[in-house]
Amino acid sequence: MDQQTRSFRLSGILKSLGPGLVFAGTSIGVSHIVQSTRAGADYGFALIWVVVLANVFKFPFFEFGPRYVAATGEHLLLGYRRTGKWAFYLFLALSLILMFVIQAAVTTVTTGLFSNLFHWTGSFVTLSAIILFVCSSILLIGKYPLLDKSMKVMILILSISTVIAFTAAVNHGSSAQPQLTKPFVWDLTGISFLVALMGWMPSTIDLSVWHSFWCFEKRKQTNYAPSMREALFDFHLGYWGTAVMAVLFLSLGALVMHGTGEGFSNSAGQFASQVVSLYTKALGSWSYPVIVTAATITMFSTTLSCLDAFPRIIKEASIIIFPSKKHWADKVYMIWLMVVVGVSLLIIGQFLNNMKTLIDIATTLSFLLAPVLAYINLRTVTDEHVPEEARPPKWLRIFSWVGIFFLTGFSILFVVWRFVLPH
Repeated sequence: MDQQTRSFRLSGILKSLGPGLVFAGTSIGVSHIVQSTRAGADYGFALIWVVVLANVFKFPFFEFGPRYVAATGEHLLLGYRRTGKWAFYLFLALSLILMFVIQAAVTTVTTGLFSNLFHWTGSFVTLSAIILFVCSSILLIGKYPLLDKSMKVMILILSISTVIAFTAAVNHGSSAQPQLTKPFVWDLTGISFLVALMGWMPSTIDLSVWHSFWCFEKRKQTNYAPSMREALFDFHLGYWGTAVMAVLFLSLGALVMHGTGEGFSNSAGQFASQVVSLYTKALGSWSYPVIVTAATITMFSTTLSCLDAFPRIIKEASIIIFPSKKHWADKVYMIWLMVVVGVSLLIIGQFLNNMKTLIDIATTLSFLLAPVLAYINLRTVTDEHVPEEARPPKWLRIFSWVGIFFLTGFSILFVVWRFVLPH
């Protein structure tokens, strides 16, 4: 029976399950723990529509990653090269623009949580270096199988604790005081935060390429080629679970912090302490060790998967550009792993006490580049080298164009408001 048309089976689902959960573990990081929680804390439930729309309109472009692997047996970066040199090299250029600031941003939040968990009093940059060294060791020794297994455990722990905390917060009721509530205003500050919130909601669109790498590695690990339905089941489980978690994090910020007069600190360590306090206020002080451990593990998983993705992009690109030098690919991966670690630590040192600014820069850049990456994904998955029966259905292609116009419209609105209109 054809791989694209056969129905899924339980055994097939179990064999293909994994890349979607790695996707979720990567996404439920800065966009959720930081940006969604900030949105709820600053504006209550006023921005929940932004979280929902960002997840809905970005959905097709993330779906195209596992769809492409299931259809062709290749990862998406190779698909870009088949679509055209312009798509391949443009993606590499955008990745080089984003990779260091993204890695620095997620590592900063992770370090803040680790310093809170272990009551670290030493240098923040030193702790960041230790975390990145541990992540590098895991990737060089365990590679994808260890990443796959660890992600499943990490995401399960935080998901359960977040659902429990949300339920407790709903039962407790809102802590808002009317005189302290902050309405959302459509000014430069408000629109800038909207763009930053949507930038990584649920994640940056180049994560679709990373996801295709993980799907490709899963096929090699299990020696099993999932059907289209099996591959997309794994994706939907991770993607929509991630969307639900974003709403829960925003709700926690809205119920526990909004209207209390308390704001988030720019310091990563203090910010981490405030996030953990959201849970302990909802659940009680007994939950502190459980929550701080779960949040720390989750951000560690994001740092780990990002650190794997960026050198892997360069590694796979080198194989495509220099096929005769394929035997050097692992060394390329190792070299770029060290480069990403080194440059990220330099950026962390520069933004030591200004974490929110670093995160806003990273998320805003990601959002402004999102329409370009979305278009490349659509072109690739509808290209003639993809089997016709595996291409997106007509409704999904139409919805993809709606999503591209949505992302482009908000990007233009931000640029005009930021650089054209007088302030």
